[in-house]
Amino acid sequence: MTRAGELYGQSLYDLAVSESISDEILKEMETVKTIFAENPDYVTLLSEPSIPKKERLRLLDEAFGSSLQEYLLNFIKILVEKGLLRSFSACFKRYRASYNSDHGIEDAVVTSAIPLKADSFEQLKKKLEAMTGKKIVLRQKVDPGVLGGIRVELEDRLYDGTVKGRLKELGKKFDETVL
Repeated sequence: MTRAGELYGQSLYDLAVSESISDEILKEMETVKTIFAENPDYVTLLSEPSIPKKERLRLLDEAFGSSLQEYLLNFIKILVEKGLLRSFSACFKRYRASYNSDHGIEDAVVTSAIPLKADSFEQLKKKLEAMTGKKIVLRQKVDPGVLGGIRVELEDRLYDGTVKGRLKELGKKFDETVL
């Protein structure tokens, strides 16, 4: 995460908390992040220094107008003016980390070779919540390369119960024994 992303994201979060709109801003930031990810040419256009700042700000008003909370729209305008729009994802990441910390939420990702059934997904979520004492926001990734089992990434921890992970560990032990 960039230093600017850390600073600006935290500043927006602090403002949103003081105005009691942190939930609303978080949802809108998720939407904007998705829009930017799906339209990289738009981000490039808004970041283009050869286009006058007033014109780029007008494009933002046309695109988002009254659909965004005023503080968030102004925040994005500041990023455009400072040439930091490409740091929006880092700002969002910092904002969400602060939000999650204040609300006892932890993000987790489960990776499996095939999609988990709904009941297995819920059981895993409940087990992680019991383990951490926090509300878990669990996302699922499917990667046939794991061969079987599951891998759970929980903030800064990794729980690897995949066949691929076990084979990798076995290979390391074998290499250590042979050497």
